Amino acid sequence: KGKMRNLFILSIVLFASLGADAANVDVKSPDGKLVVSVSDDGGVPGYEVCYDGTAMLEKSALGLKTDIADFTSGLSIVSSDESKIDKKYEITRTKTSAVNYVANKLDVIFNTADGKKMKVTFCVSNNDVAYRYTLLPIEGSDCRCAVVYSEASSFNFPDKTTTFICPQIGPMTGWMRTKPSYEEDYTADAPMNAKSAFGHGYTFPCLFRIGNDGWALVSETGVDAGYCGSHLSDYAEGRGYTVAFPDKGENNGFGSEFAAIPVPGSTPWRTITVGRTLKPIVETTVPFDVVEPKYEASTDYKPGRYTWSWLLWQDNSINYDDQVAFINLAAEMGYEYVLVDAGWDVNIGRDRMAELSRYAQSKGISLLLWYNSNGFANDAPQTPRHCMNTAVAREREMKWLKSIGVKGIKVDFFGGDKQETMRLYEDILSDANRYGLQVIFHGCTIPRGWERMYPNYVGSEAVLASENIYFTQRHCDLEGFELTMHPFSRNAIGSMDWGGVIMKHRMGRGTDNGNYRRTTDVFEMATAITNQASVQCIAVQPDNIAGLPQFEKDFLKAVPTTWDETRLIDGYPTKYVVMARRHADDWYVAGLNGTDKPMTLTVSLPMFAGQKVKLYADNKKKKDEAIASSVLKTVKVDSKGMLKVTMQPLGGIVITK
Repeated sequence: KGKMRNLFILSIVLFASLGADAANVDVKSPDGKLVVSVSDDGGVPGYEVCYDGTAMLEKSALGLKTDIADFTSGLSIVSSDESKIDKKYEITRTKTSAVNYVANKLDVIFNTADGKKMKVTFCVSNNDVAYRYTLLPIEGSDCRCAVVYSEASSFNFPDKTTTFICPQIGPMTGWMRTKPSYEEDYTADAPMNAKSAFGHGYTFPCLFRIGNDGWALVSETGVDAGYCGSHLSDYAEGRGYTVAFPDKGENNGFGSEFAAIPVPGSTPWRTITVGRTLKPIVETTVPFDVVEPKYEASTDYKPGRYTWSWLLWQDNSINYDDQVAFINLAAEMGYEYVLVDAGWDVNIGRDRMAELSRYAQSKGISLLLWYNSNGFANDAPQTPRHCMNTAVAREREMKWLKSIGVKGIKVDFFGGDKQETMRLYEDILSDANRYGLQVIFHGCTIPRGWERMYPNYVGSEAVLASENIYFTQRHCDLEGFELTMHPFSRNAIGSMDWGGVIMKHRMGRGTDNGNYRRTTDVFEMATAITNQASVQCIAVQPDNIAGLPQFEKDFLKAVPTTWDETRLIDGYPTKYVVMARRHADDWYVAGLNGTDKPMTLTVSLPMFAGQKVKLYADNKKKKDEAIASSVLKTVKVDSKGMLKVTMQPLGGIVITK
């Protein structure tokens, strides 16, 4: 009896010990600096994130509300399992070409009181956390599908945190009821308790400065036809920001604002990138690390540069003769593509478009054609319409595009982030791949790992893009602010079709019409490097190309659009950025000064240590000059790789061999 009693007591002690361990489970990054702690305190699933001994996220919620169970309360951790990830992959359309993803993976199983199970998977690399939910089969049930009504997932930053975020706008708003389209103004260093401009929270990605302790970038990845896109709610004291689903009115009210998944089935990944500095945020590959390709490329999709008449010559330029002029210009510059924008089907006609494509091909140029995604999602009238919104229409259109030698499409005016809309993105990409077409999206959502998931995906607008500097002087004035924001946020998570290295001083047809550009030529040249998309617009125009200095034209002829490596050198969001990108063996260093004051920096360039380099820079602006003139000179980087440079107000630098 005594032995049995002792065994019983020992069993109770062991059970209590396992229970205590299970109720609070930690997983660390491979270098040990990043720690995620998962708990079921009070039956509420949650997690915390610390980096280098400092709290980056305080207790934050986990969980889903679904039609099969409420997985947000009354839960307990019943098991956990840790494993290692070490995988290598290649990717050709983003900030790097080869990745070795090393992380520690933690699977935590939560049970409801009646035994229903939810798994939360955490992947923790040296500066990144990615987590997602999996609904597991229910014992004794035939349940094989679920509706997810909401997520409890939250991000509860310390009180000292300030924000660099962009507000989500309401559905069916803006021009021709085309929003939300991720095209609102960022605020810089704002308090967390500031209300969002439209009362709908904030679009991903969201950048946070955690006092003097570091930075965090929050986003999501792996969203496809199997889930909706999401954003962040407004800040709530003690809870932070919560993942919010699309508004019911998006996509003209069509489709559910909820998400439907199979059982077993998983959600997309929530991602958090942290660091003492901004370097891990600019260089992160987590959007691609935790996803996999969805299909094989049907052809070898070519990166390159394109000219684009509509940006500054607008609707009246969509005619045969003007497009020939831009084809000739692209050929002169050695570019690969010309984008023909909205209205080509009416103004040029399909028969003459075939003729135009043949002419372009005779010059070594391929055409990219614009399409309206509608449908019924909004009131945008531009044509071609009704060509991309159904499988039958896409099949007919894409077969014709391939037959005339078109190599890509730009599809515009989507209706929000519902699962129904995400299905349309995926269907367009998948169908286009069958016909060797690469795809750019505009008036759209952000990419969420899509460069790796879809091999013919090029990039998305999802930003207040270059067209706005044509529309208003305000955005000309804000260009420095905006383009020194995006390397740390929007462009950090995926390819951004901002739409133009704009070399004209006036934003219109001719040289003396339109809004005034405030940035220098070298600032604009540097954006060819700081803005990342594998098919990039270089907005040279037939009416100003002759006036550019030869060294500027030579640079624009040679600048690549694909990168093997990216490094942040220095910067602060909305103020300035200096970054380096490597193409094969060649490094390109680019700097932007987004302020109206000159800025002198000593930058670390170990790739050029002890070497002579070309420095493209701006002269001091003279009183009679609208924009400072540019200069190309040779300078020597010292043996320690240091170089002192000055960026003029709204100016830039480019450094190459």
